[in-house]
Amino acid sequence: MTVFSRKTAVVAALLTTAAFPAAAEPVFNRIATFPVASNLPEGKDKLSATSAEIITATDDGMTLIYSDSPLGAIGFVDISDAKAPKAGGALMMDGEPTSVTSAAGKALVAVNTSKSKAKPSGRLAIVDIAAEKIESTCDLGGQPDSIALNKDKTLGTIAIENERDEEVNDGKIPQMPAGDLVVFQVKDGTVDCGSIKHVALSGLAGIAADDPEPEFVSFNDQNEIALTLQENNEIVIIDAVTASVKTHFSAGSVDLAGIDTRRDGALKFTGELKNVAREPDAVKWLDNDRLVVANEGDYQGGSRGFTIFDTTGKVLYESGASFERAVANIGHYPDKRSSAKGVEPEGLEVATIGGQKYILLLAERASVVGVYKDTGAVPQLVQILPSGVSPEGAVAVPSRNLLATANEVDLGKDGGPRSHVMIYELAEGEIAYPKIVAAEKDGNPVGFSALSGLAAVPEKPGQLFAVGDSVLGMQPTIYTIDVTKKPAVITEALTVKRDGQPAQKLDIEGVAVDEKGWVWLASEGNSEKLVPHALYHVNPKGEIKEEIALPKELAANEIRYGFEGVTIVGSGDDATLWMAVQREWKDDEKGFVKLVSYNAKSKEWGAVRYPLDKSEGGWVGLSEISAHGDSVYIIERDNLVGDAAKLKKLYKVAISDLKPAKLGGELPVVRKTEAHDFLPELKAATNGYVPDKLEGFAFDASGKAYAVTDNDGVDDSSGETLFFPVNLVDTN
Repeated sequence: MTVFSRKTAVVAALLTTAAFPAAAEPVFNRIATFPVASNLPEGKDKLSATSAEIITATDDGMTLIYSDSPLGAIGFVDISDAKAPKAGGALMMDGEPTSVTSAAGKALVAVNTSKSKAKPSGRLAIVDIAAEKIESTCDLGGQPDSIALNKDKTLGTIAIENERDEEVNDGKIPQMPAGDLVVFQVKDGTVDCGSIKHVALSGLAGIAADDPEPEFVSFNDQNEIALTLQENNEIVIIDAVTASVKTHFSAGSVDLAGIDTRRDGALKFTGELKNVAREPDAVKWLDNDRLVVANEGDYQGGSRGFTIFDTTGKVLYESGASFERAVANIGHYPDKRSSAKGVEPEGLEVATIGGQKYILLLAERASVVGVYKDTGAVPQLVQILPSGVSPEGAVAVPSRNLLATANEVDLGKDGGPRSHVMIYELAEGEIAYPKIVAAEKDGNPVGFSALSGLAAVPEKPGQLFAVGDSVLGMQPTIYTIDVTKKPAVITEALTVKRDGQPAQKLDIEGVAVDEKGWVWLASEGNSEKLVPHALYHVNPKGEIKEEIALPKELAANEIRYGFEGVTIVGSGDDATLWMAVQREWKDDEKGFVKLVSYNAKSKEWGAVRYPLDKSEGGWVGLSEISAHGDSVYIIERDNLVGDAAKLKKLYKVAISDLKPAKLGGELPVVRKTEAHDFLPELKAATNGYVPDKLEGFAFDASGKAYAVTDNDGVDDSSGETLFFPVNLVDTN
């Protein structure tokens, strides 16, 4: 039987898949990841903050160079073997590098040396790449941002931002001194400091005209420079040869519909915003007559998309909300940015690779790259690539069919992911990501986030239930997944309700289905947030019909890390719920956690002890429990990511060994047997970037096994959700 009936039809064509190329066409896939911390100088604390922000490639395409603001350096990555990038070291810049480009074996680095926002200063450093040595510097007269070179690398330009102080006047402009633009001559990668010319930009914009805030620069083939004034919402075209302004125009505003406008722990794409200033960040020329801008809207905006203009300011294409709606369908929508900035498009790259011109749009808070084909008219979204946390810059290497992204956020000191450079290749093959998408409902994205527990849909092979955790706490949901599709498709979303309204104070981490088709949910509590540790019995309409609190013997020793899974062992009056507790509670011996039992008929509680593996770093805990055959299968993992991840395993415990003792007394210790090591397939799926939260595992009605990772709602996470079949040698 089908446990949950569909209330409304879903849209058959998914935004995220319908336009994607056929398998025979070239597609982008990630082929390598490079942790920026690998370039830390000798003697530096390995947890020192690092960042990859703006990135460039040498003329031969064999070396990547990125700016690292927290370290105060530029970093080098050897990509002669693009699938196995090697650390090339870091060069300290005696200041904050803000942008970098390269020519003829030299790196040209814009360096911020400002003592304060009120007294900005900076210089241009010319670096010998082979020697990793600064050869010379030029004073820039202000704080630099973006740098670019023309096609033949004889002219260069830098946006002198003199950025606003967000602590002064609530960050509002004008704030002096005004920014401007510098233009200079280049020969064999070396800059003649005497050739530097300043282009005044005051008096142009309709917003704070006396305080231009230059952000990003780009050359076309006619030596024209496109420059964005982000906070001023203006675009300026400059003749680089004469160092003079040719024209300028307002970036204008956009009306948005079908967007999520509230930071409320729910995904609801029914809101709208009117007359939102675009406030463009990155700009790139598509040809000599068209330019494309990424509308970050970081100042007062929330414009959320990208726009193509001609050189007169005429809008040729406006993406509106289409990009972030597609992002929502692959689970990367950052709800915590909803009220203001959505997915926050920021970076751009435009490149012709394999004979096709692409627009590559970087969404900072969604941690993805949108791949669009430039058709000359309406761009075609063909892929959405997973990136590291907060992609800031990108560079294409067309001669090698490569794309590299620089992902700026480093959360190493908090035990989170590090900053990474990620490398993608355009080649024939199948699209590797996304692994799971959501269908639409009533013409709007269903979206999903932070998938946790999994369970089989009874009597329906190829279908699973999934639940999301507290990230969407105002929208607790039971999802139905069609696992026969590739990628897997979320076909239904059932809201869990209490008294007819979406239930609050839930952190659903586990799901199990009983004999009559009702669902048991395990909620992980957090006393600080008034979320109880509890079990919930839910009918097929999503209504909570029973709430079961923990007995005092458990509750007295609770910590934040509670139930992470629930399964059912036995049938009829003997049916018993078993829950996996993630970490040691106050009454647990170090290295042992509880598997807790509850018989819904007798109301009796019990528990056994489960021995944890040891880890050299972070903590180890349980993330799922799933009964199948004569065993329960348990995910045991560390909380580490990337190269640091060492433990992501599946163990099984014989059901005959589950003999619960009364709570409060001595608990028996169960024996576990390793059933599967997930690390190899996680590394293969991500090409090195292993997520920490492997949180869901279940068998469908035919006995096929599947697993899923929790993307943390894209908050301090790459946002990647990996959903995949698991090939077990022995499944009873």
